[in-house]
Amino acid sequence: MPTGLQSRDRRTAPETNVEKRKILQNKIYLYLTEFFAGMSVMAVELGASRLLAPYFSSSQIVWTIIIGTIMIAMALGNIYGGRAADKNPNPDRLYGRIILAAAWIALIPVLGKYIIMGISAVMIFSVDSNFLTLAAFAACMVIFVFPLFLLGTVTPSLIKYTIDDLEDSGKTAGALNASNTIGSIIGTFVPTFVTIPAVGTSISFLIFAGILMTLAIVYFASGGVKSRRIPVGIAALLVGAVLGHSDSFAFWEKDLVYEGESIYNYLQVKDDGRAVYLSTNVLFGVQSIYMKDGHLSGLYYDYAMAAPLMAGANEKDNLDVLILGMGTGTYATQCGRYFPGINMEGVEIDGDITDLAGEYFHLSGDVPVYTYDGRAYLNAVDKTYDVIMVDAYQDITIPFQMSTLEFFTMVKEHLNPGGVMVVNMNMRGQTEGNINQYMADTISRVFSEVYTVDVAYTTNRELFASNNPEMLTVLERNVEAIRDQDLAKLMDKVRQGLLRYRAGDYLMTDDKAPVELLGMRVIDDIIADEVGHYKSIYEEQGIQGLINTWS
Repeated sequence: MPTGLQSRDRRTAPETNVEKRKILQNKIYLYLTEFFAGMSVMAVELGASRLLAPYFSSSQIVWTIIIGTIMIAMALGNIYGGRAADKNPNPDRLYGRIILAAAWIALIPVLGKYIIMGISAVMIFSVDSNFLTLAAFAACMVIFVFPLFLLGTVTPSLIKYTIDDLEDSGKTAGALNASNTIGSIIGTFVPTFVTIPAVGTSISFLIFAGILMTLAIVYFASGGVKSRRIPVGIAALLVGAVLGHSDSFAFWEKDLVYEGESIYNYLQVKDDGRAVYLSTNVLFGVQSIYMKDGHLSGLYYDYAMAAPLMAGANEKDNLDVLILGMGTGTYATQCGRYFPGINMEGVEIDGDITDLAGEYFHLSGDVPVYTYDGRAYLNAVDKTYDVIMVDAYQDITIPFQMSTLEFFTMVKEHLNPGGVMVVNMNMRGQTEGNINQYMADTISRVFSEVYTVDVAYTTNRELFASNNPEMLTVLERNVEAIRDQDLAKLMDKVRQGLLRYRAGDYLMTDDKAPVELLGMRVIDDIIADEVGHYKSIYEEQGIQGLINTWS
């Protein structure tokens, strides 16, 4: 029988040209490598979402970019890892790549935010549309592709090193993939529920970089071999530990009194002496404000106080108000100040924000706040209210389940006769088919009376909806009864600015609510308007013109 056929009949894999180290002989360490590689990939993916969210939001679009980028990196890593293992099946090379991946991941907390800002600055002046999408994609490619590409080489390399007998190749490959999957499962839950809430995104990156580094160091130490990459990796970990965890997302801010992360949000509290602000976005946006002098905020919360007046706040002994998206209680605090007979309840999905409400924003302890999703809360209670404030939309992050026909129908069912819903639409679109039209058209399917008013000097628009045809008459009567002159003046301005909404045919349902794409378009328009002036200076005078303008 020919030699080749004899070899094929024995069904043994070819020997590698490098003798395996003792630590790999029982294959357990290879399974551990697969396990921790899978864990680290998922941990980096979740860390990526938290790193990007303060700049680009945590919308489905951003998640799609993150997942797509990671899959690109892993696919390329699989291809390269398989070819490299066939060409030179030396485990030293694999564990050297793991050291490089660990070093890169350790430096992400130090350099990531600066890379994001730099890419964003370039994109603002180089693209005319889809700014957030392109900037987020570019940031992902630059920051995350290389380390995940390196981790993508792990599985094909380990298959090469692990399979000695082709008779059990399927069993061995299955065990390796199971190890990777189990690691990925743990790597999904640990960052979300343990490390990020406990120590933050930056240290979470360092923890998993440290795990990978330790894995590689143990491998090289077991064979008494020194790797020139180990000092580089350790240096990167030390740099990340010293600089990464102490640096702020908003590194240019000097008057932050609190900065932290919860399961749901990046949290930033700023005190400028006049007021205290909560923001869940590094670049722009205020989610809550507390005015130290007790005056009106000058923001949309003031305009939204027309809703209790539409429901007869100055004509009733008690008025029940529910706030979906409580934040730190700006609306509740202001309503309590100007309408003494009001009973308020709040729903806020992020319990850490509720904690900040008492510490920095002086929310009364008499106001109950339930840690719940707004729609889930309405599903769980039978109580009805005179006013329901929907304030759960943060920039592009609009929970689709709170923007649909089914949701607004549920709100209507929780309103008393003559009750009013007020919705803060925080991005005022100008083009046909924008997010505001979709929202208002959808609401108009549920409520017969729909009015809007734009908030001066902001991108916010307040929408008031009711099935009471006399809601404006009630508003007028109650405005006349206001004793505070500042509030009376503002409410008169709101009353005069109200426009009856002319409904179109746009509709969002639980089955189809493209809020991310619609929101992205509005954000692009807002950014284009904001940077248009500087863009023209750049086109005419270049970088020096911008420097002269800013100086």
